[in-house]
Amino acid sequence: MAGSQTSTADEIRGAVRALMPTAREELATLVGFRSVADPRLFPAEECVQAAQWVRDAFVAAGIGTVDLIETADGSNAVVGHQPGPPGAPTVLLYCHYDVQPPGDESKWHTSPFELTERDGRWYGRGAADCKGNIVMHLLALRALGTPFPVGIRVVAEGSEEMGTGGLEALVEERPELFEADMILVVDTGNAEVGLPTATTTLRGIANVVVHVETLAGEVHSGMFGGPAPDALAALVTMLATLRDAAGNTVVAGLDATQTWAGVDYPEAQFRTDAGVLDGVGLAGTGSVADAVWARPALTILGIDCPPVVGSAAAVQPRASARLNLRVPPGMDPQQAQDALIAHLEAAAPWRARVTVEREPTGSPFRAGTDGPGYAALGAAMAEAFGKPLGTVGQGGSIPLCNVFANQVPGAEIALIGVEEPRCLIHAPNESVDPSEIENLAVAEALFLRRFADTR
Repeated sequence: MAGSQTSTADEIRGAVRALMPTAREELATLVGFRSVADPRLFPAEECVQAAQWVRDAFVAAGIGTVDLIETADGSNAVVGHQPGPPGAPTVLLYCHYDVQPPGDESKWHTSPFELTERDGRWYGRGAADCKGNIVMHLLALRALGTPFPVGIRVVAEGSEEMGTGGLEALVEERPELFEADMILVVDTGNAEVGLPTATTTLRGIANVVVHVETLAGEVHSGMFGGPAPDALAALVTMLATLRDAAGNTVVAGLDATQTWAGVDYPEAQFRTDAGVLDGVGLAGTGSVADAVWARPALTILGIDCPPVVGSAAAVQPRASARLNLRVPPGMDPQQAQDALIAHLEAAAPWRARVTVEREPTGSPFRAGTDGPGYAALGAAMAEAFGKPLGTVGQGGSIPLCNVFANQVPGAEIALIGVEEPRCLIHAPNESVDPSEIENLAVAEALFLRRFADTR
């Protein structure tokens, strides 16, 4: 509908629906790019080709100026701007075109880089995370039509899945490219298909690597086992203190009693989403939503010790573990890391020697929900989906949100997207429900029109 601005929700819905076959074709093209931002796995040219495609598509959708900007990590950010009418607010639309590696392709039912329809869903790596969101942005802009009622900035990141910080550095270096009144970080999703949801909190991160040493070297377990201080046993003892008998994270000095006030996360749904085996219980007390969105969570990511196959009858002199501490909003990640280190040192048995390496921390994020942009978004989502907008948290971290908050302090930030739980993002057989793309495109177009009226 470029060239004519729509005036009713029905017209926007009709325009989006008419464009859905085009959206499928475009998503198939995007999924076909093996745009994994790791040249050890796939040629870097595929990321460049994906970036060029995204740039050209946004230009065709009405964004007048769109450039490829090489970032500090070597990836290309697609950055565009279309000014709005005088006095109109500006909205930044974020997405990323890089994807997770497919992993073991034998676990995919169809080729990961070929969009395939099955049981009403579209399968392929990036179909949801985050190429489905790119297609959604394009649908919304085309359905809305030019001239746009607000200023539009578009940003498509090229290394989000690698976490190498290229776009974050660009935002800090050139914040003027990202100036906006509202930032839509479109890389999350609804609590379930058809249930409009905004993510309002993100947990931060405070990882450490702990090393334990007790002996000069390995000694025979028959001759010395018993009184000889076993470094692996010491490490196991220390790690066991990080959860109580019910499975709650209990790092000394960290509050683990917070509760979640937004949309519930039903236990049955969580069990399905997480692939919990039949008969196996969940760890911890309280609700699932409390545990994954409001409280700290300690995960043992890996342990260095002899493997079972090839292990000798010896007492181990040293052992190490990498620990992942997720930090909820309201908790300082540096203080949380300090508390974790102090807890580990205090828990070491037999005066074992403990050293701890700190990894960089990441701050949690809480979106403001009391501004005019969020109100306009809530009304648009409710109109598009026929249900009121709910809120969830996310256990993962998106450092870019904090960078946006620091560098564009006047902007409201909202996190939405097409990545509902059945999408299986980052896993084999990733998919997207096309109804999520359609409904969210309608919602975004309605939001852009509504937000123009706030000035």
